[in-house]
Amino acid sequence: MLRIYDTRARQVEEIAAGRALRMYTCGPTVYRYAHVGNLRTYVLSDLIRRVLELRRVRVLVCQNITDVGHLVDESDSGSDDKMLLQARLEGRSVWELARFYEDAFVRDTAALNLRPPEHTPRASETIDLMVELIAKLIEQGHAYAVPDGSVYFDVRTFPSYGEISGNRLDALKPAHRIEAVDPRKRFHADWALWKPAEGELSWETPWGRGFPGWHVECSAMSLRFLGSRFEIHTGGIDLRFPHHEDERAQSDSAVGHEVVRHWVHGEHLLFDGRKMAKSTGNVVLLSDVVSEGLDPLAVRLAFLEHRYRQQLNLTWDTLRAADRTLRRWRARVAEWSESISAPMAGDYVKRVEAAFDDDLDTPSALRILRELERDESVPPGAKFEAFLHVDQVLGLDLSTEIGKTPVLPAGAGELLEARARAREAQDWSAADRLRDELAELGVRVSDTPEGQTWS
Repeated sequence: MLRIYDTRARQVEEIAAGRALRMYTCGPTVYRYAHVGNLRTYVLSDLIRRVLELRRVRVLVCQNITDVGHLVDESDSGSDDKMLLQARLEGRSVWELARFYEDAFVRDTAALNLRPPEHTPRASETIDLMVELIAKLIEQGHAYAVPDGSVYFDVRTFPSYGEISGNRLDALKPAHRIEAVDPRKRFHADWALWKPAEGELSWETPWGRGFPGWHVECSAMSLRFLGSRFEIHTGGIDLRFPHHEDERAQSDSAVGHEVVRHWVHGEHLLFDGRKMAKSTGNVVLLSDVVSEGLDPLAVRLAFLEHRYRQQLNLTWDTLRAADRTLRRWRARVAEWSESISAPMAGDYVKRVEAAFDDDLDTPSALRILRELERDESVPPGAKFEAFLHVDQVLGLDLSTEIGKTPVLPAGAGELLEARARAREAQDWSAADRLRDELAELGVRVSDTPEGQTWS
């Protein structure tokens, strides 16, 4: 069974799944396009799902859509959140903006072969769930309302706060951007569950008109759609604190026990050695990758070349190399499909599946596949079956070229194999001679850092 690193436990733990498993993933804030760094987190969730489904576990996923309640910064004052600010900049209504970027996000995730969640609740459509949860926390003594209509979570009522990130209450200091502790709070680390506001993004509540804080959204939606206990919660490493700490405190306080069994986080993605940010001008969208003539699934493959817990420095060279590998594998799978069917290479498949189960060790899985690709003792039909089986987890659409790739002329396959062996032996004269022989048969061979390709 799948073993994965639990951030709260600080160790790799086995996922005890029966016939079904429930997983929550923090979804996008839909006020702008998701960049490839954002998308890496969702590939992590998709990998967990695919590995479990390969083991015949039914996975139920909830992934929220944040379209209200996300301030520019937790320490900022005022009632405007990112949705309102961006809507004004673009001259749209908030709801036009939200649906536009939500649709763009869905297209990007589809292009990366991410399986759609069973539940995608929008924050703006589940305000009643949040109000109900906040009222319950106040009744239990975990939250308090103040005269201006704000409601805060009383963090000192949750003694185990900090178990995910290590940020314990006795060591927490006020945010550096705040000159003085907010006098409305009982403790400087308390956070807003509800904020007073008027206008387009506001709702009536027992505490006055306003909108929800960011953290309460995920608690309300996960409890509603997955229940009071679920197995996995995923997100980017930057969400450990304060978002996931606050979410855990809210959810566990409301129900009286630990709600999430395993917290799983993906590491940051850099591009050309720098953090992706609009201010640095190095934000790369999936549409930018496509504009460069690369398959969007080259991004997925580039992610798979690194462990999800590794910081990944993506470059255009990395993406181009992934694109070449992707196209080569599709061509090989199409070529192998023309061969006599054979049982898939069981030993290789077992090793790949063991790598998947070992904390999603996708780099090892890909190395094993390359080894299988080069193994001349394995019949082409067996390679075909093995690659397609493993692609159920990789999600690279390796069968898309079947029926599209021209069939090699008689004898060309043997010449290509012989040339590959000559290149490995650095017998360049033999490789050149075999290239000429292939050209006479109408097969053009190109050499790439990933190996030879033909057309």
